[in-house]
Amino acid sequence: MAVRCGIVGLPNVGKSTIFNALTAAGAEMANYPFCTIEPNQGTVAVNDPRLDALTALIRPKRKLPAVMEFLDIAGLVRGASKGEGLGNQFLGHIRQVEAVAHVVRCFVDDDITHVHDKVDPARDIDIIDTELMLADMASLEKRHKSIVQKARFGDKESKDLVTLYESLMAGLDNGIPVRRQKLTEPEKQSIRDLFLLTAKPVMYVCNVADTDVATAQESGNHPLVDAVRAIATAEGAGVVAICGKIESEIAELNPEETRAFLDDLGLEESGLDRMVRSAYHLLGLMTYFTAGPQETRAWTIPQGSTAYDAAGAIHSDFQRGFIRAEVIAYQDYMSAGGEQGAKERGLLRVEGRDYLVVDGDVMHFRFNV
Repeated sequence: MAVRCGIVGLPNVGKSTIFNALTAAGAEMANYPFCTIEPNQGTVAVNDPRLDALTALIRPKRKLPAVMEFLDIAGLVRGASKGEGLGNQFLGHIRQVEAVAHVVRCFVDDDITHVHDKVDPARDIDIIDTELMLADMASLEKRHKSIVQKARFGDKESKDLVTLYESLMAGLDNGIPVRRQKLTEPEKQSIRDLFLLTAKPVMYVCNVADTDVATAQESGNHPLVDAVRAIATAEGAGVVAICGKIESEIAELNPEETRAFLDDLGLEESGLDRMVRSAYHLLGLMTYFTAGPQETRAWTIPQGSTAYDAAGAIHSDFQRGFIRAEVIAYQDYMSAGGEQGAKERGLLRVEGRDYLVVDGDVMHFRFNV
């Protein structure tokens, strides 16, 4: 499954620069608002050292990593919920994604215009949150009006929805995004068809100056990033500090040059690798592997998936004709030197359809259709 993450933020915060580095898609960049109108789309590999290790061990003909799709969405301005700027288009594009990467400007540069003249991450986040909450309020009010009549005539499902909608609207009116309103799973399911903007999980991507990229990784070292961390902590969101300019330079290097460049900066990995991995975990996803002489492949499934669910990620026939799953834990697979060694050591397990897949499992499915 390829999940979609929307890159959002105010104009001129570095969204397109980061998107270009992620996908090498060549989105237009310029120092003026609304440079991006239609969302640019790009598919990004999820860098996983385990897949690299499996590939080095097996030496298959090809390697296929897990992927994510990123959308670079036009910058939002105050009043977007009422159609200001490119508001209606922007809000429509956000509804298409499963998660949001909110890019926040955390650098000062007089040569790059700030749409509100001064760099203030907390204010910038509040502007976007407010517009998204206003849009959600309008959606809820419209749906509330359409079902309240049914509720008056005694329809229990409609009564429950009216109660839920009114609770959500009260929360939004108090400045609480839907994702922070502690909904139960059944409640989340009942509002899925509304595609509420503030129900989507969010991570904050702090775009910092190239001179600050190392120090910004730890809290207490960068006041602008720390302001974002405080907001993220309050709502249980993730934070990644990167430098769009540096990531653009890294995107043009080969692996050896990249490693040397990161070492010079005192970084373990690129900011974009951290960003992709954070988006992956933000959505509650995990990976299992298939491995053989033709290919090694990483498959993306939600956490808590069964072997039956995992089989369906490959093909509906695997799921429909499921017989059993042959499973080797990743560490066992590597320590045994591959599948044959794992079998000889008794490390290969035969599991049924209800087996809960563990992140990193190496799996082979038996099926019959």
